[in-house]
Amino acid sequence: MTSRRDFIKKMAVGTAALSVGGVLPGFSARSYNNIVGANEKIKLAAIGVNSRGNALAGGFAREKGCEISHVCDVDTRAITKCVTNIQKIAGNIPRGEKDFRKLLEIKDIDGVIIATPEHWHAPGALMSMKAGKHVYLEKPTSHNPAENEILMKAVNKYNVKVQTGMQRRSWPNVKQAIEEVKSGAIGDVKFGKAWYANNRPSIGIGKVVPVPEWLDWELWQGPAPRLKEYKDNFLHYHWHWFYHWGTGESGNNGVHFIDIVRWGMDLEYPTEVSSTGGRYYYQDDWQFPDTQVVNLEYNKEKLITWEGRSTNGRTIEDQTVGCAFYGSKGVIVIGGANAYKVYDNKNKLIKDVTSDMGFRAGDTSNPTQQLDSYHFSNFLDAIRKNTPLAADIHVGGISSSLAQLGNISQRVGATFRTDPSNGHILKNKAAQKLWSRKYEKGWEMKI
Repeated sequence: MTSRRDFIKKMAVGTAALSVGGVLPGFSARSYNNIVGANEKIKLAAIGVNSRGNALAGGFAREKGCEISHVCDVDTRAITKCVTNIQKIAGNIPRGEKDFRKLLEIKDIDGVIIATPEHWHAPGALMSMKAGKHVYLEKPTSHNPAENEILMKAVNKYNVKVQTGMQRRSWPNVKQAIEEVKSGAIGDVKFGKAWYANNRPSIGIGKVVPVPEWLDWELWQGPAPRLKEYKDNFLHYHWHWFYHWGTGESGNNGVHFIDIVRWGMDLEYPTEVSSTGGRYYYQDDWQFPDTQVVNLEYNKEKLITWEGRSTNGRTIEDQTVGCAFYGSKGVIVIGGANAYKVYDNKNKLIKDVTSDMGFRAGDTSNPTQQLDSYHFSNFLDAIRKNTPLAADIHVGGISSSLAQLGNISQRVGATFRTDPSNGHILKNKAAQKLWSRKYEKGWEMKI
């Protein structure tokens, strides 16, 4: 049977001939560009397109040689919104689908973009890998550390590319800053700090209401054990703050900068984890801390901390989000943008690397649109040319697990030791129970 890629190659001669005389009659340059065979396009399906997924779909639609052919969401309104967005950007009209499992049966789809709620991340990625699809997986890569392990094993078995949404690993000036850290520009680095600060309002006490007509609530819950009641403060964004589906602020935003710090310090899993904090400012349904400090210690030799303040947006180092490396000869500070500063040990600014492309604070769906193109193109090049991924599932999975280990420590109210080879929790049964989760029957993750 002739595959789509074989068809594209056979069309190459005809395409070259047409380039002399222009596009086919009746077609604009834009619409011709979307014909299979006109380019060796990579076709992607965007899954979970209400907010961040809509932004990701739009970003990939702008990439050369990439087409968003399908969009999928359990919210019918989100499908319409995303289809309209893609049509404006690229000219094609993607097919809409509610159940992403049906998309995995379509051979013409090369890969998927997963930006669903977090309880869907790992199960959706695994199912996509099994179907032979490449995956762009938003952060965090999972709901819990056990799922990260499963994905790391699965990517080897199914031989597909899995890029994770740690997009700063592709940003030019962030990469340059990490090179400076690693080259010894600020001496020996023993301590790295990451942070996130915001002024989020209360989510209130939810009221039991009928499921909205635009929502497939059964499919939205998917792998998570079923709740009998639907409340008006679950969707769309507030699911981040419920244990059942989300990973709190550390998984939502902290993971980006925890990732940068461990990248610069050449660290993977810690030997000891602790977390302190609580839900201090509001009495509502929000379950994770609004104020949290996580400590990740490495053999009593190096330390990473993450400070999260969801209800107090006061900056650190003049940045609402960021990280800092504290070395024996100075400090490197990386904020939310594609920029960094270097200070000596007397607090003198000795280098200020800036960029016009930055971070839009408060934009929950697309705060770094221009910069993210570097990460998207890296994923597409990995598919086309086997270019190494900037943030494969091992990178994203480890960093996600660090944030999740901090949450586990917070929930059990204890410091615990971990195995530095794999992050497994040692000698704490209460914490070990939170390493994984229970699934709705029939949705269990199996490689």
